[in-house]
Amino acid sequence: MSAVIPQRITAEFDEPVVVFLIGVRINRLLAVRHWLPVFMAMPPMQRELAAHPEKGVLGSRLYLSGRVLLYVMYWRSFDQLEAFARDKDDLHLPAWQKFNREAAKSRAVGIFHETYLVEPGNVDCVYNNMPAFGLAAATKAVPAVGRRETARRRIGGESEPAVPVYE
Repeated sequence: MSAVIPQRITAEFDEPVVVFLIGVRINRLLAVRHWLPVFMAMPPMQRELAAHPEKGVLGSRLYLSGRVLLYVMYWRSFDQLEAFARDKDDLHLPAWQKFNREAAKSRAVGIFHETYLVEPGNVDCVYNNMPAFGLAAATKAVPAVGRRETARRRIGGESEPAVPVYE
C-alpha cells in the first residue's frame, strides 16, 4: 500500500488527460451465465494495459458498488484510448464484439462508459492525508499551496483568500 502523504495535495499535468469510466451492471442476478463472462473479460484487459504502458493508460482503479463494477481510468490521450478499443490485436475489440453478439441480447447485463477530456488548469482535485490517489496518482502529485490552494485557483480562477480550515 502507498504511504499516506501528510498534507493537502493536488494533481499537476501539462497536457490534456482523458478520464474514462467503464463498467458493467448486473440487471438479472440469477442469470450468472450471461453476466459472469462480461465481468471476467475486464481483468485481462487491465493486465494487458498495465503490461503495456505505451498503450497510454496512466492509471486505473476498480470499484464495486452493488450491481455495478466500475473502472476509473486515466489515459494519456483519446487517440490512444480509441486505438486500444478498436485494435483487433488487443483484448477489448473481441470482447466488445462477443458482448454485442451474445450478452446484450439477454439484457441480464449492461455495459457503459463515459469519456472526459480534462485540460490542464480546468480541473479541481484535492487529497488530504491520503496516498497519491486518482488524477494525482495518474499524473503528478504536488502540494496544494499557492495557486493550487483553493478550488477556484486550481481551475484557473482569480485569486481569493483561502478559508483558514486549520485554526
